[in-house]
Amino acid sequence: MGDTATPDIAGGTQLDRRALLAGAAGLLVLAMPLRALARPSLEEAVAGFSGGAPVKAGRVTLTVPPLVENGNAVGVTVEVDSPMTPAAHVRRIGLFNQKNPQADVAIFHLGPRNGRARIATRIRLATSQTIIAVAELSDGTYWSSDANVIVTLAACIEDLT
Repeated sequence: MGDTATPDIAGGTQLDRRALLAGAAGLLVLAMPLRALARPSLEEAVAGFSGGAPVKAGRVTLTVPPLVENGNAVGVTVEVDSPMTPAAHVRRIGLFNQKNPQADVAIFHLGPRNGRARIATRIRLATSQTIIAVAELSDGTYWSSDANVIVTLAACIEDLT
């Protein structure tokens, strides 16, 4: 009597509700990792930051070592050519990468009181890849700089496909 199947009127067997729900839950659990692997491309991440506005090259200086021995802590500096006055300043600086599990690394909010549009941080890099820094200025324009980094010992080791 411990079956999960019960006889139906036509003489066949019918699964009970618990077995049906367990099967449906199992299918959902199997589908979840596929959705989690979906990550925006570098271009999609930058377009999300800029709201689809054009991003021009220039006015941003991205400094990162071209060859990194260990991807666990890579020093990155971003500097934007801006007077940082109330009329003309940098609102945000976004850092994006090509192959890490998440395309957007960090977003820094700035204002005229910062004095200079410069940030310095350390990031983790999964493997050799392109990094891009995008700055949003108070006039609504977006400027960028990119750099290629070769990583000999990877960090962020997850599924990178």
